Amino acid sequence: MSETSPSLPENRNRAGRYVSQATGYRAFLPEPLPPDPPIRLEGTLQSLLSQADRALGRLDGSIQTLPNPDLFVFMYVRKEAVLSSQIEGTQSSLQDLLSAEAKMFSSELPSDVDEVVNYVSAMNHGLARLRELPVSVRLIKEIHERLLHGVRGAQLTPGELRTSQNWIGSGGCTLNEATFVPPPPHEVPAALGSLENFLHSGSDLPQLVQIGLAHVQFETIHPFLDGNGRVGRLLITFLLCQREILLKPVLYLSHFFKRYRSAYYEHLQAVRDHGQWEAWLEFFLRGVCEVSREATETARRILALREDHRTAVTTRLGRAAGNGLRVLESLYQRPVVTVAEVKELTGTTYTAANNLVSNLTDLGILAEATGYKRNRVFRYQPYIDLFGDEPSQPTEHIS
Repeated sequence: MSETSPSLPENRNRAGRYVSQATGYRAFLPEPLPPDPPIRLEGTLQSLLSQADRALGRLDGSIQTLPNPDLFVFMYVRKEAVLSSQIEGTQSSLQDLLSAEAKMFSSELPSDVDEVVNYVSAMNHGLARLRELPVSVRLIKEIHERLLHGVRGAQLTPGELRTSQNWIGSGGCTLNEATFVPPPPHEVPAALGSLENFLHSGSDLPQLVQIGLAHVQFETIHPFLDGNGRVGRLLITFLLCQREILLKPVLYLSHFFKRYRSAYYEHLQAVRDHGQWEAWLEFFLRGVCEVSREATETARRILALREDHRTAVTTRLGRAAGNGLRVLESLYQRPVVTVAEVKELTGTTYTAANNLVSNLTDLGILAEATGYKRNRVFRYQPYIDLFGDEPSQPTEHIS
């Protein structure tokens, strides 16, 4: 991460100030939101805000056109889980996550796949809790506990605000060598409380601007000893859904943050060092636009794929077409399946279920994933491929 140190020992800007601590390091104390002087909603920023609103509206509408939209949320959520976790250094792919969830235990699965499984659990828990509990410090702590349960960082007090100083920097650096030091632990509860107040204050700032501000503020407070980046990105999803900007959690914004990871971190730090809120918001809104359009295109491809495969099943499976369509529909929610699961779903014999799976494989709908003759597992690979793993990092830079 490229970070710029403030020019003055006690530098203050509209985002906050660095304060020297007794042991010699300087920690950042954020100013409460909204920024003062206020955000300048003009020019490029105003245009991007309008584009982002339209792109999100099209995405939300495209999801609502899908038959039973809840079926298709499954994969959108998992793509976000994989990408957000990869930003923090995990190696697990979407295929690895689906294999782990299907209990395809293999020595080839990355050891960190459980962290991505936890991310999915944390997101689903948070979305369910939003029906009775607004985005708040309490919800954030619950999500953090789910995120770190039983995985790397589990020894770092999951679900509890930190009581010691943390810092951001290159591996092995000391506190005095850190590129950024968040608020001292005794300042964290008040800073988070202030953020919660902002989220419920009825601010007249546009909703997307509020969400963009809240993400930076949370990352700046860095209230936990581990998992802050992932929780901060989950916060974006929860706010989009709580405020009904999106009715379903289908914006995998981490795709953009991972693609432009250096710029992402640089913008976060430029806010802290120089109060560059507008530059961050332009970056954030560009991401919303880009990923919304991509996710909308994914929805269009889902519809086309579903129609093609329903036609193939109907015209080529004869009497088995009814069960074939039943299995096909289930694959959109759970795209990894066994013959035993097909037997249970269709209520047929094992032999009939095995024949149906073979027919779906011949149609190119299912693909065997283990290479075994027994205990085989099948993937709905054409559907999974629509959410393909993140491509290699591009060379272009976005400001």
